[in-house]
Amino acid sequence: MSAKTNKQGSRFDRAVAIFRKHGGILRTAKALHAGIHPSTLYAMRDVGSLEVVSRGVYRLTGTEPLGNPDLVTVATRVRSGVICLISALAFHEITTQIPHEVHVALQRGSEGPRLDYPPIKIYWFSGQAFTTGVEIHELDGVGVRIYSLEKTLADCFKFRNKIGLDTAVEAVRFYRERRNVNVDALMRYAKICRVEKVIRPYLEAIL
Repeated sequence: MSAKTNKQGSRFDRAVAIFRKHGGILRTAKALHAGIHPSTLYAMRDVGSLEVVSRGVYRLTGTEPLGNPDLVTVATRVRSGVICLISALAFHEITTQIPHEVHVALQRGSEGPRLDYPPIKIYWFSGQAFTTGVEIHELDGVGVRIYSLEKTLADCFKFRNKIGLDTAVEAVRFYRERRNVNVDALMRYAKICRVEKVIRPYLEAIL
């Protein structure tokens, strides 16, 4: 075995260790910052040691399949975004809707992301409506920002004209059937989203 081959194998081994330390998935910038040389990254891609999850996002080949590949990809590519609305409802398991796009909230005025895959739908939030109710859930080793259950319900009523009032009402019904209802939190977020009067009759009907 040549010295060149030994050197490449050593670089690969170090890179694999770095990827494993980060749950097997890294953005290009983070991989380089962690000490992986660009030539090593691309060589590993070319020989099949890494797979491209999305543009600029790599994952170790042979690791466990991602349980939430779309959410993980969006979290790594749109780091300022928050998973919201139907995608958040699906995560919290209180909807029958199947999101065909990842619904992402961004701060109004920020630059929209450029993402080849998965398809995303952007909603622009501002002020407290964007910053409150954010939870970080670790999915496949990646911290994914997702609105809390109660914040998501308030958002659904705020954006009822876009996602459908029936979707919001269904979510409230599932919330009552499957979870401990936190009326105080729900109404606090409803106030922030300015939908107190809209949501109150539906809450009174199920409580």
